[in-house]
Amino acid sequence: MEVLLWLAPAAVVTAVAMAWAGWAGRQKRDVVDRDEAVRRLGAALERGRGTPGYAVPQERARTTERSTGVAVRRGTPTPPRPEPAPTPVTPVEPVEPVEPAAQTPTPAERDDRPHRRAS
Repeated sequence: MEVLLWLAPAAVVTAVAMAWAGWAGRQKRDVVDRDEAVRRLGAALERGRGTPGYAVPQERARTTERSTGVAVRRGTPTPPRPEPAPTPVTPVEPVEPVEPAAQTPTPAERDDRPHRRAS
């Protein structure tokens, strides 16, 4: 039983959370009846909004092009870059050829060697 004693705080917190959720979700006493709610909704719809709730004015939205999903930076075109000055060519000193490195022996050549054992 002592092993499961560490579960007690979690069980208490869970029970309190369930009780709070049940109490918070109960039906309220000051509920507005259906006819009153319909009347309030009709009044709000008739009142309407003075201006549309758009962030951009409608005349500007109509004059701009439709987005294609590709980001294009608009602005003045950049002038062409000047041609870089040619770099002078320096002569390269000739390099002496290097002999190829010794190749590793093939397995057949290895068998001809005396076998060494660790002592």
